[in-house]
Amino acid sequence: MESRVKLLGHPVHQMLIVFPLGLLATSVIFDLVFLANRETEMAVAAYWTQAAGLIGGLCAAPFGLLDWMRIPVHTRARRVGAVHGIGNAIVMLLFLCSWLLRGDPSHIPPALALLLSFSGAALAFVTGWLGGELVVRHGIGVHNNAGLDAPSSLHDPRHDARVRHQP
Repeated sequence: MESRVKLLGHPVHQMLIVFPLGLLATSVIFDLVFLANRETEMAVAAYWTQAAGLIGGLCAAPFGLLDWMRIPVHTRARRVGAVHGIGNAIVMLLFLCSWLLRGDPSHIPPALALLLSFSGAALAFVTGWLGGELVVRHGIGVHNNAGLDAPSSLHDPRHDARVRHQP
């Protein structure tokens, strides 16, 4: 099933999710380094990467919702997509609470803020897997004519039906 919203032939949601996933995971790495050596610069870095990850998640979510709304009801893909989306909303709430609890970026993060970010990362691992399940198993966001010899996404779509492999 093709994505509803594309840019240069590729699903926008799939292009955008790498930013919040990467940034929020990086904030957890900065938190772990902070816990290991107590360098406040790491807590500051975690604060700002969380902020950027939250903004990225807000940008990616509407495109995922638009794609999910296109999945036929009463299908496994629709159920997996719902768990994926709800789970990611919880991930965003966990990281938002962690970010808010930190207060000033230069403050040492309270234990609860760290716990929330670690919990958010663990849940993001699961929801990221579910997103992969949607794409790889259910073909959500995959071009209808996908294949090993499919033409470039920049190719004129009127020619997508042509024969792809000629001996």
